Amino acid sequence: MNGRERFVATIERRPVDRPAWWLGEPLPETVERLCRFYGTDNHTELKRRLDDDVWSVNIPFHCPPANHIACAFPWAKKSDYNERTLTAPGFFEGMRDPVRVDDFPWPDPLACMDAAEIRAAFAAVPPDKAALGLLWSCHFQDVWAAFGMEDALVCMLEAPAMFHAVIERIVAFYLKANAFVYEAAGDRLDAVLIGNDVGCQTGLILSPALVREFMLPGTRALIEQAHAHGVKVIHHSCGSVREVIADFVAAGADAIHPIQALAAGMAAEALAAEFGGRASFCGGLDVQQLMAHGTAADVRRRVAELRQLFPTGLIISPSHEALLPDVPPENVEAMQNAMQG
Repeated sequence: MNGRERFVATIERRPVDRPAWWLGEPLPETVERLCRFYGTDNHTELKRRLDDDVWSVNIPFHCPPANHIACAFPWAKKSDYNERTLTAPGFFEGMRDPVRVDDFPWPDPLACMDAAEIRAAFAAVPPDKAALGLLWSCHFQDVWAAFGMEDALVCMLEAPAMFHAVIERIVAFYLKANAFVYEAAGDRLDAVLIGNDVGCQTGLILSPALVREFMLPGTRALIEQAHAHGVKVIHHSCGSVREVIADFVAAGADAIHPIQALAAGMAAEALAAEFGGRASFCGGLDVQQLMAHGTAADVRRRVAELRQLFPTGLIISPSHEALLPDVPPENVEAMQNAMQG
């Protein structure tokens, strides 16, 4: 099996020669450290050296100041803030009348993207590797930023019509942007990563009922759009999301990312026992303790355990995609060797 075949078969929980694996999206400092360790010149050479099954593509997006599709809306009232913030006061702070939704200067995503540039980004992925588009489409986190997180949570309860009005416009933005990406990438796009962080270390940030009412309708629309283009969906949420995994699966998610190993209820053993055979996952290698502070032998042992728990149905990967520089290169090498051994 090549990496692309292995990725699709793993998500579909079909037999594989070994589960697919993904290094994730290491921070630039981590990439530099790993390149020095492996003797490679850049991230692309590093991925080839690691024989990573999954090649993620950041969607080219040109909308200042952030120039990132996950930071497309200038919500923050602080004019010097360059990226998305969840906690700073946002444009809609204090607004409760849905009519006010048109007060915001909603951007047009098509003005920020170029089809040829997107095609080239996906064409750069080796044909035997799975191409994963990092769309993010963080509609729920965006609505938090649109108000400021505290005010958004209050609005959700005291003025749900206003909350729905804003989040529906955000979802419409992402549906338009993503449709453009799907058409530009064509059949070279295998899967996309979308999602919103609704978990913390010990549980959900808000009740499952509120997740179902306010977040999942947009999630379902985004997943249905991807599936209509023949693209699989990996749904992301950091933290402890055990209470709503079944909801993500019911919404159509092909895999849940990540298994944040030390978050409450998120141990791979428990997830395999509850969801094995009816849900697929991505993650599992703890970065809070194991990858950062464990030995190479510890990492190899855990990979072996994960492979036994999930002979398929788990893309083995660090439990957070943004691998930090505190992870020793020797532990990345141990992960690689244990996956390919």
